[in-house]
Amino acid sequence: MAKNYAEWLVRWRYFILISTIVLVAAIGSGARFITFDTDYRVFFSEDNPQLKAFEQLQNTYTKTDNVMFVLAPKDGNVFNRETLASVARLTEASWQMPYSIRVDSLTNYQHTRADGDDLHVDDLVPEELLENMDAAALQRIRDIAVNEPLLVDHLISAKGHVTGVNVTIQLPDDTTGKEVPSVAAFARDLVEKAKAGNPDLDVYLTGMVMMNNSFPEVSIHDQQTLVPIMFGIIILTLVLLLRSFVATVGTFLIIILSILTAMGLTGWLGIALTPPSASAPTIIMTLAVADCVHLLVSFLHAMRRGHDKRASMVESIRINMQPVFLTTATTIIGFLSMNFSDAPPFRDLGNIVAIGVAAAFIFSVSFLPALMLVLPVRVKTETTQGTQLVDRFAEMVIARRNFLFWGMGIFVVALVSFVPRNELNDEFIKYFDESVDFRRATEFTTSNLTGLYTVDYSLGNGEAGGINEPEFLRDVERFADWFKAQNSVLHVSTLTNVMRRLNMNMHGDDPDWYRLPDDRELAAQYLLLYEMSLPYGLDLNNQIDISKSATKLTVFLDSLSSNELLAMENRAQAWLTENTPHMQSYGASPSLMFAYIGQRNIRSMLLGTSVALVLISLVLIFALRSVKIGLISLIPNLAPAAMGFGLWGLLYGQVGLGLSIVAGLTLGIVVDDTVHFLSKYLRARREQGMNSQDAVRYAFHTVGIALLVTTIVLVAGFLVLAQSTFKLNSDMGLLTSITIAFALLADFIFLPPLLMKLDK
Repeated sequence: MAKNYAEWLVRWRYFILISTIVLVAAIGSGARFITFDTDYRVFFSEDNPQLKAFEQLQNTYTKTDNVMFVLAPKDGNVFNRETLASVARLTEASWQMPYSIRVDSLTNYQHTRADGDDLHVDDLVPEELLENMDAAALQRIRDIAVNEPLLVDHLISAKGHVTGVNVTIQLPDDTTGKEVPSVAAFARDLVEKAKAGNPDLDVYLTGMVMMNNSFPEVSIHDQQTLVPIMFGIIILTLVLLLRSFVATVGTFLIIILSILTAMGLTGWLGIALTPPSASAPTIIMTLAVADCVHLLVSFLHAMRRGHDKRASMVESIRINMQPVFLTTATTIIGFLSMNFSDAPPFRDLGNIVAIGVAAAFIFSVSFLPALMLVLPVRVKTETTQGTQLVDRFAEMVIARRNFLFWGMGIFVVALVSFVPRNELNDEFIKYFDESVDFRRATEFTTSNLTGLYTVDYSLGNGEAGGINEPEFLRDVERFADWFKAQNSVLHVSTLTNVMRRLNMNMHGDDPDWYRLPDDRELAAQYLLLYEMSLPYGLDLNNQIDISKSATKLTVFLDSLSSNELLAMENRAQAWLTENTPHMQSYGASPSLMFAYIGQRNIRSMLLGTSVALVLISLVLIFALRSVKIGLISLIPNLAPAAMGFGLWGLLYGQVGLGLSIVAGLTLGIVVDDTVHFLSKYLRARREQGMNSQDAVRYAFHTVGIALLVTTIVLVAGFLVLAQSTFKLNSDMGLLTSITIAFALLADFIFLPPLLMKLDK
């Protein structure tokens, strides 16, 4: 059938070339509809319990998406007129930021004080009085700020050397993808104006909105830098190893057509890109080369042996159609297994790459042969040096098969033994490389002011107005005090600090009354009086719900790994269960969501990889028409991923969200080498009646160079991806390249001795 198809293709080559170009142009036009999702929530499925808890919290209180300006005067003192004036100007300008609903800073902090029987609520630093402030007034502001629990380690450092302006952003529910970039652009413009107005000021930008904006920025940066590098590596490798300019051009065109088809269908299907799925073109580019190389190596090999172009192409298609189809099917199964992932961006990545791989197969067995038949292909009639080297390598493998079998077996077992050293751990701030501005700004903020990692608890007693109950307030304060005693806790924001201060204010600012009110009615009156005195935009909706039955407690944390964060959450739940079971509340925040996603994704991908393994095994057994050979193939197919994770455990020991998909992703890829080697081995056994040793020689001779070329390109491609500034992509690229290299090692050194031992 393959031969008949090849002969049909020869007759209709011009029609195939023209129709392919027209079809790809139509499909590729869908790329104009591609959008980029800038919301970190895209990493979580709609039924993710942590996402549901976080959204419920945001529906109850003010949303917590924010932009934070961190101001660090070069003289190390915030409390001078110039710096405070910069803070005041930045605070005022931040109200004009798109989608801003609240601005909190040192200057507009609502400071309360008693004046007889009256309660005065004013800005801590009134802008109109700032120019005339003397040293004593500045010192008074400093004393208030660094001793105010609501400010210190949140908007002002304990040493008074760094301060922050926090802008709360409420993005629309139906975003177009332009909202976050517009906010980021406005914020960056304010930073430049602040620096221009005060050259002695360093300003850093962090916050969840800036993290959202970093996602598309790192992806665009990767596309602009990594894709050209990948193209260069592929072209150089093909020119050196194929030694044919026309074959290299043909492969280049297949890559372009495959990427255009995949990205065009992505646009038509309405799939929004994210940093993981934005790496699809690089992966498709790498995988598309494999099909081309196998066809072209056989084609050029036949021509170098003296066959004419048409006969060489017909023979190449005849002997490669089945293995290329099989490798395409197994690769697609491997990438489709990523639909089991709990993170939608990885599902999108799997689907986009699967489309690209299918397109690459179709174009490789239609457009590429037609193009080779049309273009002039000139080769020298000779046995290539590369084939001679592979033949000598095959002789070495056959001669030392027992040593290689046991030696490679021990090496595999030794590496796999290090797999348990891997610990599931993640830090979502470190998803970004240190070269990314957001990462540097966040680490500076965490070291000098406050943390981006937060956990929110909605604490209530189920009774309207219940937050004024003294016993409830004492329970909230006990919980806050427990958190303050924990390592890595930088700040705890709680309503009880407001109630303590109000109680002191209503007793003539007597420090002895800096404690929680003992009477519910008094507490309610204090709170009502305070709320009525607050200016627009600075109310308490970010801390109490409408019915005043619950209050939000926010914990600001140092940069913690997912394991450390989950351990702290478990301790918090144990404390609540033991001490205040009536106000049990689970923590909710982006930090916790990212901490849980790695574990959830590992579990879901284990199922996906298992399903893919079963399907791939059935495909191989059916296609190779041998249960024994199909089962033998499982060893070189499973060993590379296990060896890769073993080496990772030995070198790094940290497995995060990006690595949780590698086993499923690589399973379909590493099968390719095994399929091509086994198909040639079985062809020699069945068609030519060779024994197992001669069949191994034949397999190495016919497919050895092609496997070497494709592995070099695949490893190079994923090593280029490992240079990404987005950690999920870079870790995935590095471990995948290691796994693919181990796959070639298994197929060249372990599979042949295994066949000669078991297939006698």
